[in-house]
Amino acid sequence: MDAKIHVAVAGASGRMGQEVVKMVLADSELRLVAATSRSQDGIDAGTLVGKEPCGVLVRNDLDAALASADAHVLVDFTTPHTVMANSRIAIRHRVRPVIGTTGFTPDDIGELDKLCKENGIGGIIAPNFSIGAILMMKFAAQAAKYMPHVEIVEYHGDQKLDAPSGTSIKTAELIAQNRQELRQGNPNEQETIEGARGGYYNGFRIHSVRLPGIFAQQEVLFGGFGQTLKIRHDSYERAGYMPGVKIAVQKVLEISGIVYGFEHFID
Repeated sequence: MDAKIHVAVAGASGRMGQEVVKMVLADSELRLVAATSRSQDGIDAGTLVGKEPCGVLVRNDLDAALASADAHVLVDFTTPHTVMANSRIAIRHRVRPVIGTTGFTPDDIGELDKLCKENGIGGIIAPNFSIGAILMMKFAAQAAKYMPHVEIVEYHGDQKLDAPSGTSIKTAELIAQNRQELRQGNPNEQETIEGARGGYYNGFRIHSVRLPGIFAQQEVLFGGFGQTLKIRHDSYERAGYMPGVKIAVQKVLEISGIVYGFEHFID
């Protein structure tokens, strides 16, 4: 009996998808059984990522790929425009979705949670799989109990599609759990340039910086009487997310329904 976890990868030719394929091929506890890409149909998945051929051919049809593969988990780092359809397909095949794409609404999450429970499987939607980023969120949520004046500044490359980032929104949600809504700043302040104060969330602000040359960073700034606290996390390459992705692939086999946020898998 094969004790390895069978993994399918959606968007295998994308930058994150390629990192997932590399991680799975290199890990003795995982087995790559399917990979999809709209642009690289027919190529060996190993060749796609610059490794030796592995015998798994990339396909452009996720439904067909999962129908012919005994996959346990689908790792999906595609786009907000495709991820819901991919997730529905995976769940229909009783394949557990591990999703790193952002842009889900509460209704989307509710739908996937219902579908997973109906099919007796689990799944996870995580704005960030970086263990360091999760610790940043946890520390920020704890600090908000004692220093409720807070703002978030997140930095990404100029090709990122969504603003603010899913990581900053998740951080804000965790902070809001430990902090009463408090509208910050001068009550009479006026923006002479629209948006100068950033996006409004639960009384505080989220600022999104988009510039070439930046990968992914986030600062959570707290202010108090005579002091400030800054909690910052910096990501420098996509490989840094892979230890978290592996944890999610393992943990998702043990749950029912959708978990929102990788922090639930980190004690």
